[in-house]
Amino acid sequence: MRIGLLGTGPWARATYAPALAGHPGLRFAGVWGRRPEAATELAERYGVTAYADVDALLADVDAVAVALPPSVQAELAVRAARAGRHLLLDKPLAVSAAGARAVVEAVERAGVASVVFFTVRFQQEPDAWVEEQAAVAGWFTARAHWLGAVFTSDSPFAASPWRREKGALWDVGPHALSVLLPVLGDVRQVVAAAHGPGDTVHLVLDHATGASSSLTLSLTAPAAAAGAEVELRGEAGVSVMPGSSEGAVAALSRAADALVRAAGTGRPHPCDAAFGLRVTEILAAAEARLTAGE
Repeated sequence: MRIGLLGTGPWARATYAPALAGHPGLRFAGVWGRRPEAATELAERYGVTAYADVDALLADVDAVAVALPPSVQAELAVRAARAGRHLLLDKPLAVSAAGARAVVEAVERAGVASVVFFTVRFQQEPDAWVEEQAAVAGWFTARAHWLGAVFTSDSPFAASPWRREKGALWDVGPHALSVLLPVLGDVRQVVAAAHGPGDTVHLVLDHATGASSSLTLSLTAPAAAAGAEVELRGEAGVSVMPGSSEGAVAALSRAADALVRAAGTGRPHPCDAAFGLRVTEILAAAEARLTAGE
């Protein structure tokens, strides 16, 4: 499968480009970016073509990987799907339910495969844990802490305009939801939402299984307090999500595996665009509650 990369920022350079270039089932064909000079630099590093025009790249590939801000991603994903290209997308799928729905509709009409890269869902140990816990009945409640120090450290993502605008809810909220939804079921209601220090938000969710969950999300946590933790409590006792022994590049390579399989079999992956839409809808509902409470 020939695949092109849309995006040249820190995430594209650190994760997407090396994962695509090193994947045995893909042929990394080229790069397009909003800054042509950055696209040229990244393309030269991997010996691929730098494209000045998105449609020219789409004409030369079977699939695209998107490492762009979500508002830009949604528009280009629709464009790529309409061109018949399979999609390896990042979270969040979009920053509005309407934007995410447009991607899903384009994917369905074109009959292309889609995978959204929720990092933890493609890391071996956490993903195996999610699958195991989803088969266990009687979960009563869960708590998830997803605390980042993006804005309190020298993170390369601190300069990201969309992260500064949308904050932790939209950046790390998708990770927490990607773990909780398969285990506790869909969210029936965002029961409560409140602001904390910096961009920190606290959510309480009511799930279709009758369980509840509480989420604390932040990109402004002190560096010493940063980290992700998910704990389930129910009839089976207590279960805590394990950490991962591998980084983002290996996880993205596994997401690319999933895209190749989905394209070949026609069977959607659990983390497809439709799942990305549902996550976006929940985040939008939480944002509306936060805004109403201001």
